[in-house]
Amino acid sequence: MALIVQKYGGSSVADAEKIAGVARRVAESATRNRVVVVVSAMGKTTDGLVALARQITPSPDPRELDMLLATGEQVTIALLAMALHALGLKARSLTGPQVGLRTDRAHTRARIKAIAAERVGRALDAGEVVVVAGFQGLSDEDEITTLGRGGSDLTAVALAAALKADVCEIYTDVDGVYTADPNIVPDARKLGRVAYDEMLEMASLGAKVLQSRSVEFAKKYRVPDRPGIAAQTFGAIAERNIVVDMIVQNISRDGYTDMSFTVPRGDHARAVAALEAVAKAIGAQGVVHDERIAKVSIIGVGMRSHSGVASRMFATLSREGINIQMISTSEIAVSCVIEDKYAELAVRALHDAFGVGRTGAGR
Repeated sequence: MALIVQKYGGSSVADAEKIAGVARRVAESATRNRVVVVVSAMGKTTDGLVALARQITPSPDPRELDMLLATGEQVTIALLAMALHALGLKARSLTGPQVGLRTDRAHTRARIKAIAAERVGRALDAGEVVVVAGFQGLSDEDEITTLGRGGSDLTAVALAAALKADVCEIYTDVDGVYTADPNIVPDARKLGRVAYDEMLEMASLGAKVLQSRSVEFAKKYRVPDRPGIAAQTFGAIAERNIVVDMIVQNISRDGYTDMSFTVPRGDHARAVAALEAVAKAIGAQGVVHDERIAKVSIIGVGMRSHSGVASRMFATLSREGINIQMISTSEIAVSCVIEDKYAELAVRALHDAFGVGRTGAGR
């Protein structure tokens, strides 16, 4: 079974009804996965606690403020565990210190130094859903610390890395990352995928969907990109004596890495069968395949010293209305995967564009 870390923000657990809804979603995931749930304080609880502290003193002591703020998440984990029990699931709530989340000594803005997740592992092995308080940890002086606003995102990502989870899912009251704040720009478009660096830049410049340090952590520890997946994939292909040609792997996005490659047309069916078995074993979303493709290439040692060769190739294909599905380059070649119905047109157009025919040999 795959291991999933899910994080639910304050708006998702704002009242008893919403907590019950989260419990139902978690229960659904738990039927086919091992699940760790990280939660924030309910609704505006943290804001209310900060305001309460400032009614006592305009400058609360940071240590005592952390002691106060950490109570918000503790309420949520207990209530969510109760809701899961009511659905017949085994569940255990744990605070940040109980899961072994260790931080530095910077109260109200602590940084994670280590997670000793053995207790979480034991609970998972016992068939329990583990409900963890986000936003909080324990310093080397055994003092309660908090991770700064949005720190539950960081808790979830850090736990996913420590547990080597298959995926980390962040749930909030919006359905994704948009080109702009949809509350300000009504026609803002939801982005299908966002690279780590793009998300980090947006978070650091004020986007509220994810805490910037959680994105830094995810990028550093490749949540949840796992080493060895390529070896498993191509090992299964090699065992069937299938030759793999063009390989393109994207940087992890949305918690997944896309890996694309070509094989001889005659080996297509055997390759798909092998990959579907691998996909099931590693918890991949699935295998997408297409027999209706062709590869066109331009080759020449002169490419080493001539700029603009690739751009000319792409412009030529574009003028002919030919979409490029994959690109692979080397020092002396550029290859493009296109729909096979355009193969002959592409070859003729490229041959003419680069002037390699008899009439263009002098160009």
